Amino acid sequence: MKKWMSIGVVVILLAGGGFWLYKSNQTVATAEAQVMTSTVQRGDIEVQVSGSGTVASINSNDVAAASGGEVDEVLVSENDVVEEGTELVTFTDGSDPITAPHAGTITTLDVEAGDNLQNGQVVAHVTDYVTLQTVIGVDELDIASIKEGQVAKITASAYPDESFTGTVTKVSKEGTSTNGVSSFEVTVQFDDPKDLLIGMSTEVNITTESKQSVLYVPIEAVKINGNEKYVMIQESATSEDEEAVTTQQVVETGINDDQNIEIVSGLEEGQIIQLAITLSSSSDSATDRGAMRDFSGTGGASGFPSGSGMGTPPTDRVGRGGE
Repeated sequence: MKKWMSIGVVVILLAGGGFWLYKSNQTVATAEAQVMTSTVQRGDIEVQVSGSGTVASINSNDVAAASGGEVDEVLVSENDVVEEGTELVTFTDGSDPITAPHAGTITTLDVEAGDNLQNGQVVAHVTDYVTLQTVIGVDELDIASIKEGQVAKITASAYPDESFTGTVTKVSKEGTSTNGVSSFEVTVQFDDPKDLLIGMSTEVNITTESKQSVLYVPIEAVKINGNEKYVMIQESATSEDEEAVTTQQVVETGINDDQNIEIVSGLEEGQIIQLAITLSSSSDSATDRGAMRDFSGTGGASGFPSGSGMGTPPTDRVGRGGE
């Protein structure tokens, strides 16, 4: 009796093991069947560097007396809008009047007729609320790509449905270090600030390089083997019973944004390529979750995030472009 019981236990164990192997093979097959693909496309790529800042006036200055004397007449009031050179204060002795250093609004006025002013004494403040700018901090790894005259796209928290344009007018030559990382100030002047107010927060994207009508693929499609970059091209099966054939194709890459990378040579528009991401049928697979989202945000010249199956992670950053 015991012998038959032992045989029964062995049979059950073998059956269970066989079922487990079967399910495992099914899971692998499902994962292989769910390898993600994309298509070689043609379009425009913009390489951008981003930063946060606040709206500020380009011209906001105190107005001081250039020489002493008794005030004859104060020609303006607070909140008056003036132009550059507008007379603000005259003197009884006929000396040169105090004038506005630039266009703007008289925000403070601290002088009256009959006052005796000293040389250098501040009598007013003028703020230009029309010509506005925003100053952002740019990481030291990206600052080399920022030049005066580059175009910027700007959004403001106060106007989430509206966008603004601007131009880089100044790039700081000295950075400030925080926790071992240096940041440089970049000044962007608004083309038309519309209803923006001084002090509002902004997000700025500066276009450092752009190309039109180029071939491109998702960044995660390109892999690295030493100094060689390649993609896996997937060719359609000739029949339903055959699996799709993949071939390795060496490519030359160009600039990249945070999603796509330019293909200079090696591919043609419309080709199907595999991505370095495999979806699993099991939602609890830690390996698959890592493969899908293990991106460090680096890229740039090589254009590849680390952790995406592309060899040694490069040190450059996404959004910097390059060969």
